[in-house]
Amino acid sequence: MLKIQEIRELIKLIDKSSINEFKYENDGSKIVLKKNDGTAVAYHAEEAQAQPVVTQAPPAREQVPAAEPAKENTEVKQETKTADDDANLHKVVSPMVGTFYAASSPDEEAFVKPGDQVSKDSIVCIIEAMKLFNEIESEVNGEIVKVLVENGQLVEYGQPLFLVKAE
Repeated sequence: MLKIQEIRELIKLIDKSSINEFKYENDGSKIVLKKNDGTAVAYHAEEAQAQPVVTQAPPAREQVPAAEPAKENTEVKQETKTADDDANLHKVVSPMVGTFYAASSPDEEAFVKPGDQVSKDSIVCIIEAMKLFNEIESEVNGEIVKVLVENGQLVEYGQPLFLVKAE
């Protein structure tokens, strides 16, 4: 079975290449990555019935027509200011495709919430990928400003999870 780091490297290599579909089979495990439609499917043959794990890529961004310069919209100005504020914050991103969990179990408190101070290498969440639970750590010291995903939500590789005001 491939290790998570090896799968990450495969995803990066396939993303940069012109390959549209990749299949890998070894010791009863099968991984299929399809680039064009954004679907990734993984099967594990040791289970009684192979249960596929399917993730979908985010929908393509729509083209938004440019606003007319003569019209000023305060909402647009506020959104731009928020986007600029977010640009000054550190983003903790998902290192893999999987399910985001804010706590170690459903009856536990979240690892972090907005306003909490975090230090470099402190655990901020767990991402489950192929029945493996991976602790995700903060890369910087600072304050959690915003949690960008919901508990139990599927996340993509590179998707921002938290905004941190770095010290």
